[in-house]
Amino acid sequence: MYSAKIDGEATTFGTSGMLYRSNKIMYDRKTNTLWSSLLGEPVIGRLAQSDIKLSIHPVAFTTWSEWVAEHPDTTALSLSTGYYFPGAYAPEDDVESFYSGYRSDSGTMFPVWERDERLATKAEVLGLTFGGAHKAYPVSVVNDTVGGKDVVIVASRITSDVRVYERNGKTFDPAPNAAGNGRPSTLVDNEGETWDVTESRLEAADGSATLARLPSNIFFWFAWFAFHPETELYEGG
Repeated sequence: MYSAKIDGEATTFGTSGMLYRSNKIMYDRKTNTLWSSLLGEPVIGRLAQSDIKLSIHPVAFTTWSEWVAEHPDTTALSLSTGYYFPGAYAPEDDVESFYSGYRSDSGTMFPVWERDERLATKAEVLGLTFGGAHKAYPVSVVNDTVGGKDVVIVASRITSDVRVYERNGKTFDPAPNAAGNGRPSTLVDNEGETWDVTESRLEAADGSATLARLPSNIFFWFAWFAFHPETELYEGG
C-alpha cells in the first residue's frame, strides 16, 4: 500500500487496464502518468524519470477472523463502491470472480521473461528493500540484516499475515506462551526481555523501549524477481 501523495500533494489513482511483467499498471488522476504498482514509481508520462517514488505504508494480509479478533472496532470497506457491481469483488474461490483459480494456477496470465526456479512461480514471499539491497523471504520468524538494516520478521503460520520491525542488534524468538499457528503476539529477545507485537511497533513489556514497524509487502515470487532479478533469497531456518 502506498501513500496517494505526489510531492506532498494528495491525488487519487486508478487501474489503467495495462500490465507490465504481468503486474498491474496504475495511473494518477492529476497528471495521468502511469505507475508501476510493484515499485511505486512512475514509468510513462509527465512524471517518468522524475525520481519520484510513492511512500510505502505497512499492510497486513490476513483473514477477517484474525483481523477482527485483534481489532473488534475496525472499519470495513463496503463492496458497494458505486464503480462495479458487488459480484466484481467476489473472492478468488468463487467461480464468478475475475481471478478465479489464479493462485492455484502455476502459470501467469501473460509472459514474464525474468524467471527463477528456486521457488514456485506463485510462492508468496515477503519483499524487503533497504539501502539499495533487495531480499525475499518465505515467511516465518526471522532475524536478519538487509542493506545494513537490522530487521525481525514476525509471521503467521496459517495466513500471509506478516510484519517487519527494527531490531537494533537484538535477536528475537516467539515467546513460550505465543500460542498456535497464528502470528505471535509476544517475542522474547536474546536478553530475556519480553516484547509485545503491535500494529505500529514492538513494545518492551516494561514500557522501557519501542522498535518501529518497517514498510514491507507480500508478493508472488515471479513478480518480485521480475523487478528485482538481483534479489537475495533468504534460505535460513
